[in-house]
Amino acid sequence: MSQTSLFDLQGKIAVVTGGGGVLGGAIAEGLAAAGATVAVCDLLPDMADACASRIRQSGGTARGYALNVFNSATIVRCSDEVLTEFGGVDILVNAVGGNMKGATTAPEQSFFDISAEALNKVIDLNLVGGTILPSQIFGKSMIANPGGGSIINISSMNAFRPLTRIPGYSAAKAAVSNFTQWLAVHLAQEYNAALRVNAIAPGFFLTEQNRFLLTDKDSGGLTDRGRTILEHTPLGRFGSPGDLIGAAVWLAGDASRFVTGIVLPVDGGFSAFSGV
Repeated sequence: MSQTSLFDLQGKIAVVTGGGGVLGGAIAEGLAAAGATVAVCDLLPDMADACASRIRQSGGTARGYALNVFNSATIVRCSDEVLTEFGGVDILVNAVGGNMKGATTAPEQSFFDISAEALNKVIDLNLVGGTILPSQIFGKSMIANPGGGSIINISSMNAFRPLTRIPGYSAAKAAVSNFTQWLAVHLAQEYNAALRVNAIAPGFFLTEQNRFLLTDKDSGGLTDRGRTILEHTPLGRFGSPGDLIGAAVWLAGDASRFVTGIVLPVDGGFSAFSGV
């Protein structure tokens, strides 16, 4: 096997949930650029279609699908549509996730005021609906693949060390990392030793979901929290969506064929820095 072919995804079918979002979309486009056919799945079909259109305009093969991780029936329907159109799934990227303001502590909302409903919604978004259900539904077909495949979850820096103000998100992402390791062992031992499960733990990427925490809505400058994060990121910047592509392509293909059960930081050195 040549070194080039280690990163070649030609002939592979990839499903990216949350593919209409900024980070999921970047991963979808990166997998397509490496040769994969991509099913872009998102709660907002227009966003999924837009990402798929960009892939096709760049010479790749992709189609958008509707998928709501809060409704398992839509995940089943999406899986059935993908299997009907493409015949199988080799790569699953569970890129749905995010925080919610209602599950965040703030001067106007203490920890004791956060509702169970808000916490449950964040946990469902990131863990149950965002990671476990798609792994069950799409993974059921993947276990039969002779060549195995790759499931890639999206964890977070919060899984290594919880951050202030976001208790629900921190707990959910820690659970995603734990589930990633559990599923890696379970699938390899019980079903298919070539079906791998890993996670990417992004550092701090400025998105619409965390912008209210990192930037001031009036001035557009960094909040104290945003400045502290950059001070503790040795590379001195927030991540950009394209920074996740290399890790995703590596975990998706044969270059990582002996790698399963890891949580890979893509964080500009944040997790390595002690602060001194």
